[in-house]
Amino acid sequence: MATRIGMEVSIAVSEAVKLANADVIAAYPITPQTHIVEHLAELVAQGELNAEYIPVESEHSAMSACLGSSAAGARTFTATAGQGLELMHEVVYVASAMRLPIVMAVANRAVSSPLSVWGDHSDVMAVRDTGWIQIFVENGQEAVDNTICAFRMAEDARALLPVMIHIDGFHLSHMVEPILMPDQKEVSDFLPSLNYPLPLNPQKPVTMGAFAPPVIYTEAKWAQEINLEKSKEVILEVWKKFGDKFGRYYNPVECYRCDNCDTLVMTMGSFSETAMMAIDKLREAGKKVGLFRIRLWRPFPYEELRKTVKNAKSIIVLDRSISLGMGGPVASELRNALYPLEKRPKIVGFVGGLGGRDISPSDFEAIIKRGMEITAAGSDREFEIYGVRE
Repeated sequence: MATRIGMEVSIAVSEAVKLANADVIAAYPITPQTHIVEHLAELVAQGELNAEYIPVESEHSAMSACLGSSAAGARTFTATAGQGLELMHEVVYVASAMRLPIVMAVANRAVSSPLSVWGDHSDVMAVRDTGWIQIFVENGQEAVDNTICAFRMAEDARALLPVMIHIDGFHLSHMVEPILMPDQKEVSDFLPSLNYPLPLNPQKPVTMGAFAPPVIYTEAKWAQEINLEKSKEVILEVWKKFGDKFGRYYNPVECYRCDNCDTLVMTMGSFSETAMMAIDKLREAGKKVGLFRIRLWRPFPYEELRKTVKNAKSIIVLDRSISLGMGGPVASELRNALYPLEKRPKIVGFVGGLGGRDISPSDFEAIIKRGMEITAAGSDREFEIYGVRE
């Protein structure tokens, strides 16, 4: 039976890892994810989690340790943020290419320079092409649920891929929220023991991740792409089974008051719940505006996205990172995804919330109003940045 408790979201993620009975945790502290690995250290030290806890000298080493433990057949977890994710960037590619079912929580953080410990989506956008399954959550309950789901997704023999769970730094990671925490029996019934089919065996030595000449490299990357595409079936199946058992269902694209809308707002992560307040106010004022969120970032949910926006006239996209010289990366991906449609909505891109700057419900109202103006009259810029002081 689930128990509702008030808990910091970072601590709740650690408790979810404990419920998943992780075997190995590779840990290096970096704000704002440090509370996750700190609490896991306490759980291991107190005997509440029977796991090998590896304190390493850097994030690059953390992911390298994960490679070894996962390849040996151990259920493996780590967490990082911002510059930490960038330091392990090289090894992140290796995890997916070697089909290692690692789960990693990323407390999303702005990337230098200038130095910032605060949250935005700069770090996740830098790793969007690394071949990991990637999921965004909006609140603590979703963080707990999807951490548990991530192990089952990653370890399914049809997938065998690492999973990132994206948790907005500070705006979510350090918030205390009411969370329904499932009990151990429920999670153990839902999440089977790991049976990794290709564990390292000293009696049968193999080479993994070896040098690949041009004659095979393309085929290796294509096989990796096909596998990531096919993992979507596993992801949907796991979310369905989780919903059937726990009563909370998740989808690749999720809508809020999207019915009968000319204008849709698109967000990702914890700011979505703030945007909902603006949507409520505008709907009460008679505006035909709704909100949708992309939960499954990779593999990209083309089908669900196109179905969601097919009747909209415009989409106002809030990017919490900037692709310098181009604009908002999410807005760019939406344009790409919708380009094949004969009838497609106009994409209006905004960049905001950089370096942890808040965007309030009234700010979202202003963004939506300006987006509607651009839809009607156009703009001399490819995108607009919200709230910048000139």
